[in-house]
Amino acid sequence: MSILKKVENFREEEERLKWEGTFADYLDLLKEKPWVAQTAHSRVYNMIKDAGVEEVNGKKEYSFFKDQLYGVEESLEKLVEEYFHSAAKRLDVKKRILLLMGPVSGGKSTLVTMLKRGLEQYSRSDKGAVFAIKGCPMHEDPLHLIPNHLRKDFFDEYGIKIEGNLSPLNLMRVEEEYGGRIEDVIVERIFFSEDKRTGIGTFSPSDPKSQDIADLTGSIDFSTIAEYGSESDPRAYRFDGELNKANRGMMEFQEMLKCDEKFLWHLLSLTQEGNFKAGRFALISADELIVAHTNESEYKSFISNKKNEALHSRIIVMKVPYNLKIDEEERIYKKMIADSDLSHVHIAPHALRVAAIFTILTRLKEPAKQGVDLLKKMRLYNGESVEGFNSQDLVELKQEDPDEGMSGIDPRYVINRISSAIIRKQLTSINALDVLRSIKEGLSEHASISKEDRERYLDFISVARKEYDTIAKKEVQKAFVYSYDESAKTLMDNYLDNVEAYCNKNKLRDPLTGDEMTPDEKLMRSIEEQIGISENAKKAFREEILIRISAYARKGKKFDYNSHERLREAIQKKLFADLKDIVKITTSTKTPDESQLKKVNEVIARLIDEHGYNSTSANELLRYVGSLLNR
Repeated sequence: MSILKKVENFREEEERLKWEGTFADYLDLLKEKPWVAQTAHSRVYNMIKDAGVEEVNGKKEYSFFKDQLYGVEESLEKLVEEYFHSAAKRLDVKKRILLLMGPVSGGKSTLVTMLKRGLEQYSRSDKGAVFAIKGCPMHEDPLHLIPNHLRKDFFDEYGIKIEGNLSPLNLMRVEEEYGGRIEDVIVERIFFSEDKRTGIGTFSPSDPKSQDIADLTGSIDFSTIAEYGSESDPRAYRFDGELNKANRGMMEFQEMLKCDEKFLWHLLSLTQEGNFKAGRFALISADELIVAHTNESEYKSFISNKKNEALHSRIIVMKVPYNLKIDEEERIYKKMIADSDLSHVHIAPHALRVAAIFTILTRLKEPAKQGVDLLKKMRLYNGESVEGFNSQDLVELKQEDPDEGMSGIDPRYVINRISSAIIRKQLTSINALDVLRSIKEGLSEHASISKEDRERYLDFISVARKEYDTIAKKEVQKAFVYSYDESAKTLMDNYLDNVEAYCNKNKLRDPLTGDEMTPDEKLMRSIEEQIGISENAKKAFREEILIRISAYARKGKKFDYNSHERLREAIQKKLFADLKDIVKITTSTKTPDESQLKKVNEVIARLIDEHGYNSTSANELLRYVGSLLNR
């Protein structure tokens, strides 16, 4: 379908969704679809919930944020459940400004943008439909037409609570245009749009000396005063401030804490009472979600000022820290690169992962828990199994420092350094060493990094480099093993047969001769020694393996090569140890013979076909690993 045809279809869909009728018609509609009368906070919560919610490891994951925000599931669950859900139930948090606080490039702006775009789409759905008094610049809720003395009766009949009063302009229109007959007032369906300033507003502070409060609350239209005779006539007022236009939806208050005080005081009344003062009118009702965002230093400065106590009590702070999972950080980089003009550049496998390892290390706090170092902590946070630690240890680690993730290197810095390496060297292929080198070079130019942090970060680059050395060696050694998975499975099955016979004090049968054999102690020890299992500890390790196999069998699951982390590591190291010499010779020989050259070409082909390398990065990897093995 051509793009123009899609535009035409969208236009036709908008026409189909339009609705217009009298207030009496709207009340009939409410009996059919009472959810259309929901509040702004309720609409945001239902928008997120209707997109889908999954329970993963006891945590809620929201499809609404999928593929946009990574590694901040706990913060999002807290935001949705503690703020949006509670506000949707009309609890007291509804009367609070939502302040997202976090470090630069932590995802605050992305989160707000997602809410805006989401509301635009949701208002076009049946469940997210929004109706307003036609011709009202504030898209006012039609239910404000119900007089206060009849609202209890209305609740008894419809089960819907009404909050807010009719605006001065619509109060006049009801009398002058409709002769007081509220049932004849025209109601229409509206669609949220930030571009058209319908239900979504954005306020950004500028120079306090030149910025006018009218940007928030609207202003007098002096050209009409002669016509209407008074500044207090609502027809002589432009209800075009951001608070006016964001009514029924949400308003983003950018850099709120940098704003002049006179702008902030309007938010006190709006959040607590649901109204604000504009011109020479009574208080004007508004139902909208106010979202602001800031960083930690600005927030601390704000709360230290005693003059801000009243506003501070009207704010709910939600921390949006950096992601602390390697896998998710890697996904962030992939998304940022895919959205850029660098998507054509080949990035070798593990290059982004190694960058992620460095970045996550800069964000972690030194663990107080005994026996845990930063690397173990990083792996636990990433969901990897670390011997001697369980899920309770992970919970304790996360509780040690509530500010973890509020500082460190941001994703944009890493992408900027990758871009710099690509553009400066005119590369069409980039590997992990290129990335680490560029990150290291950039640290001296990063003005906001202290000397102490710079030294610490240089250490983390060394740690990330060592991690890459291990990954690179495994990658090459794995490629050298023909049918690696089958080889690993055969070796593991052989080991398990011997372990079972050893633990049960049984004999094995030779598959060829049928003769009874004692368990092959030499084979078992050659594998166990790869991971440092001592002679004294071998019995306990073997029994642990059998217990794990039994546990899998009880659950109806198959015990395989990936079912036991340490056993898998031992099998890998045993296979690799057997191949180490051939890898070393083949990758480091300057003039390989025909058989060695054939082997190298087979390995390069396998790295390209099965592991995601291209010709350049595969050759670079082989040369690097050869140099490592020859040290």
